[in-house]
Amino acid sequence: MLITGAAGMIGRKLTGRLVKDGMLCGRKISHLDLHDIVAAETPSATAITTNTHIGDLAVPGAAEALVEARPDVIFHLAGVVSGEAEANFDLGYRVNLDGTRALFDALRLAVYNPRLVFTSSIAVFGAPFPEIIPDDFHATPLTSYGTQKLMGEALLCDYSRRGLFDGIAIRLPTICVRPGKPNKAASGFFSGIIREPLKGEIAVLPVPRSVVHTHASPRSAVGFLIRAAEIDGAAVGPRRALNMPGVGVSVAEQIQALGRVAGSKAAALIREEPDQSVWAIVKNWPTRFEAHRARELGFVAETSFDDIIRAHIEDEMAGGSSPIQ
Repeated sequence: MLITGAAGMIGRKLTGRLVKDGMLCGRKISHLDLHDIVAAETPSATAITTNTHIGDLAVPGAAEALVEARPDVIFHLAGVVSGEAEANFDLGYRVNLDGTRALFDALRLAVYNPRLVFTSSIAVFGAPFPEIIPDDFHATPLTSYGTQKLMGEALLCDYSRRGLFDGIAIRLPTICVRPGKPNKAASGFFSGIIREPLKGEIAVLPVPRSVVHTHASPRSAVGFLIRAAEIDGAAVGPRRALNMPGVGVSVAEQIQALGRVAGSKAAALIREEPDQSVWAIVKNWPTRFEAHRARELGFVAETSFDDIIRAHIEDEMAGGSSPIQ
């Protein structure tokens, strides 16, 4: 089994889940290869043989070396996040397109048919939007990041159609609440306005409170990945990119949920400071999704933003309770 982008937040949580379960697709996990541009954390006290690989997938030969062991399941999480991909055109295309194509081609040349799970994004959609976006809504990205992800989806569908691997692309909503320090994702403030107040710290809100967006917890994101690894490809059919379920709420509703879960003192720590560079990206993002196909195929997420906040408190905060009330 191979995880690219294993040093990232979702990669770390996926690794922990796989090590804890010890099983995937009804089979015992024997080997786990972790790849990223920095060293991924190696799990301790596990019977699974774990190898760490550091490098750039876009470098010739790097992807071929990773698939030489012929992993039966590959989680391709590696990527440059939205804000950074928009700010650094060359880097975004090198990592998100060239690195993905290199991995896909390495699998093509290896001549076997593994399951490949690719983390795409709802950024493949661009405005104008209906109030609720159906599964067959046309993908017209309005950011470089969304364009790169859509290209990856198209390659995945074509390579799967030709039997070069068995791919599933999951279009992730914004993952919230992200633990740790903020990254360069334009969506980072969605987590920041919850994470920082829960710690008693001030958080900055760069967009209007009326902004509506769809979220799922890191816990649900890992569940999506596991389900995508296990699902029957024939049941998915030729349209291999799936909109994941989530909770569609406005920023104002996020803040109201924070008040219900952690109290008014936490909600009062949010400061509104408009940022036009963030707003230029976020205003073109989709809002709510039907995600009927994904739900019918067994993908599950939270049903309220209160539950997303509680999941963060349980998973990331000592004692499983908020210090703010």
